[in-house]
Formats: sequence, C-alpha cells, structure tokens
Amino acid sequence: MSRLSLLFRLYHPVRVYTVFRVLLTVFLLIRRRSDWLGVGPLAPKPLVANIENLGASFIKLAQVLATRADFFDSNYLEELRQLHDQLPSMPKQDFQAVFERAFGNGDCFSSFEQEPLACASIGQVHRARLQNGDQVAVKLRRNRIELVVREDIRLLGWFLSLLRPLFSEYTRNSIEAVLAAFRRTILQEVDMQAELFNLERFRHAYPVSHIRLPIPYPDYSSRDALIMSFEEGVRFDDREGLARMQVPFTGLMEKLVLFYTEQMLVKGFFHADPHPGNLLVTSQGELVLLDFGMVSRIPNATRLAMINMVKAAYERDFELLVQATRKLGIVTDTAPQDDLTSLAEEIFRIFDNEHLSATSMQELTFDVMETLKDYPFKLPQEIIYVMRASSIIEGLGTSYIENFNGIKDVLPILKANLTRALGERNSLWGIVNHELAQLPLTLVKTRHLVDTLQNGDLVVHLAEEDRRALLRPLNRWLQQIAWTALLVTLAFYLRGVDHPAAGWLSFVCFGAAVIRLFWWSRVI
Repeated sequence: MSRLSLLFRLYHPVRVYTVFRVLLTVFLLIRRRSDWLGVGPLAPKPLVANIENLGASFIKLAQVLATRADFFDSNYLEELRQLHDQLPSMPKQDFQAVFERAFGNGDCFSSFEQEPLACASIGQVHRARLQNGDQVAVKLRRNRIELVVREDIRLLGWFLSLLRPLFSEYTRNSIEAVLAAFRRTILQEVDMQAELFNLERFRHAYPVSHIRLPIPYPDYSSRDALIMSFEEGVRFDDREGLARMQVPFTGLMEKLVLFYTEQMLVKGFFHADPHPGNLLVTSQGELVLLDFGMVSRIPNATRLAMINMVKAAYERDFELLVQATRKLGIVTDTAPQDDLTSLAEEIFRIFDNEHLSATSMQELTFDVMETLKDYPFKLPQEIIYVMRASSIIEGLGTSYIENFNGIKDVLPILKANLTRALGERNSLWGIVNHELAQLPLTLVKTRHLVDTLQNGDLVVHLAEEDRRALLRPLNRWLQQIAWTALLVTLAFYLRGVDHPAAGWLSFVCFGAAVIRLFWWSRVI
C-alpha cells in the first residue's frame, strides 16, 4: 500500500468518526454524562469492537485505560480487559518489503520460518537460525506502522482539544497525562532499535535478577527488525503446563514481585508490559521476560514517594499514607485529610480479609472506586505505567489464587526490600557505615545552604499543584477587582452620556459594583 493510500485510509471520514465515537465514549464515561450534543456513549461490546477495528494505537491505548477503575464501571472494564493485542499476519507484499529493508536477501540466516509464531498490532515474531547455528527469534515491525501511529496520535490530539471543555482541571490533567505517557511509550514500541536499546540496558542493569532475559544480536538488528535468542517455555498463565512441569506458582510469583520491586523501587527502570504472553516458564522453573518495547523510567522523587507509601501502607499508618499519595501527586491538596484517612483504613480492612472471595473483592473494589470519584484526584504521567504493570501482576496472581491482592500478598514482600530500595544495608552496622560515608557530603551541602541564605539567593521551588493552590485566591481577588473597576468606570461614563436611560443605567452599574464588593467580602 502506498503512503498516499495509507493516509487516505487513516483519514477516511468513517474511520475519523469512529475515533470520535470511541473517544467521546471514554470522556462521557469519565464525566458520568449521558450524552454530549445528543450523542451518547457506545455500549461495552461495540466500544471494544470499534477499538479493534481502529488498530494498533487504539488497542494499546485501551489496554492502558483498562487499568483505570476510577474511569470506568465494571461492565466496561471487563470488556476492555479482554481486548487482546492479536492481529492477522502481515500481507505477503508488506512482509517482503520489511524483510528486504532489514536483511536484504537474508544471507545472515541458514533457515527462516515464513509462518509467524505470534502476530500483534506492532509486529510479528518468526523462528529462524543464523549461519553460525544459533536459533533466534526475529521480531519484524509491521510495514509503515510508525506512520500509522504518528497519524493516530495527531488524531487523538485534535479530538482531545475539541473535548477539553468537558472536563474539570484535575480530570483534564489525568487524561492528558495518560495520553502523554502513551504517546511517548508507543513511539518507542514501533522502533525495534529502541527495543534493542531497552533490552541491552535491562541486561546491564539486572545481571543477577534470577530472571532470564533474551540475548540480543545487535549486528543483525535495525529499526525494522530485532533479533534475539529463541526462548522456550510455557506461558505464565498456563496452569496445566506448570502442573505438568511440577513448577510451584508461589515461588514464581514471589520471584516476579521481587524483580518488580528491584525495578520500581530500587533502580527506577522497569518493564511496563508483564502480561502472560511476555512471561515464559522453562522446564527448570526459570522465569523468562520477553518484549522490551514498553519500558518506562521512574524519576527519583517519584520513586522515593512510592517507597514512603509502601512503608506507610505496611505499617498501617493511614495519615502518613495519605500524605505520601499527596507527595506522589495523586491526591490534591483540596482533598480532605480525615475523610481520605478513614477511606484508606476501610480499604485495608477489606483487603486484609483472608476469606474474601474474588467476586466479593471485585465488588468491594468498585464500591471503593465509586467513592474515590467524589474527591479531586489526578494522575501524574510518571506512574501511569507503574499502575498498569501492578494491575497486570495482580491479575496474574488472581489466576492462581482466588483472593490474591496487592495488600495481603504483595505488600509484605515489598516491605522486606525497602532497605535495599533506600540504598541502605540490612544490618545496623551497614546503615551506620552508609551514613558516615555520606557525612562529608552532608556538611558540604549544609555549608552551601548557609552561604545561600546569607547571600539572599535561596530559591524555593513549588510543585505545580502547590503553585496553583497559592495563586487561586489571588486570581479570584484580581478578577473581582477587575469586574468592580469595570462597572464603576462604566457608571461614570454613562453619567456623561446625553440619553434618557443613561442615568438609570449608570445607577445600575454602580449598584452592581457595590453588590459585587459586598458579596465578595462575605465570601472571603
């Protein structure tokens, strides 16, 4: 398909309208509105069917949105979570074009299986053998997929601008954060060179993680293709396969949680797509992690806030937990502390219950999320994929243990590794040694702070939410002054106008100015 024909297909009026209907449905559900200009939301099954027809970008976006129980009710979430990233293989002509761009005439292979092992929205995987005898997996991206994704992102931006007036400031920030994180991640996914870079970084960052990672072949890889060692095993969610190999699930789950603790809380560099198709278990019980297209980094400040949140959660210090979520940027300053503390206590009481069934747990979860909608929450883009990965891991746990959840089953493992996450040693001497080693740097920082204060050069940086909270009363005050001044000026102007109604209008404007000032003084 030529570039022009592809662009015509992407911007066909029917497809553009479908994009509009899908996004409008999402926005109406978030705002809990029945319609917009007479157009209502799609039902769950038609919504998913339309997303599948729109292709790669929208499938990936829906998979991210499917982690947001605060956006959708249970009927929509159930359908969205069944949305699989599986498509037919590339047409022969497209496959030939991509293969020739990547490998020329294919001299590097002694054999290459034309039938793909797996096909997804971004690419497909083939089994092959190099000339040196190594068996490899070859991941080919779909022809012109980068163009498709970029144009879809452009469409998303247009419709977001159109629908912006529908949302409050906090909801708009959350949606824009989701789309910003999605845009950044999917553009990495469609570049096999970026995935190669991620895989190499993972192998360097986690050399002793007890998780097997594929071996890349950079000399044969390009933007169109990634070659890596071929890994054998059964899917993580294949219960019969694990039973046949006599591999206990609890050990695998603990290994996976420990690895993600290392990624999120220690290194801040993590694999954001640990779904069952990307996790294999070998006959020796090793865990293999595949597909490094969706990799994300956690800023250090966010990582430390997450550590404090885990610590507070484990110790059931609910006031500190709410404060930690504020630092993380999820809870705004206007949310009531006491109400949130009580809500957090209720959540922990529910999920600590060993006898709670999966169905009851899900129903209670949605009840809690419905309550949370009453508070001004937002979602920083740094933690969107943290939430996605955490949700997927918890889902893997529930496939083997009915009432598996993060509070009861995962939190103790996280707490046991907090000292490593904070860069400390487990022993008392290790902590003392660490603090002594940092003492010279602490003294230098103290001296620098004192000098800065003496010179009057101290600059205080406020978080965006704190800045808005401080400026909000000032903005309201300036608006009232501006309106009052305008009414008074208009009143004096009308007194000089030679018209029978001018005197009455002048009196009305002056009276409106007085009423505004009186009302404003009562409000403040």
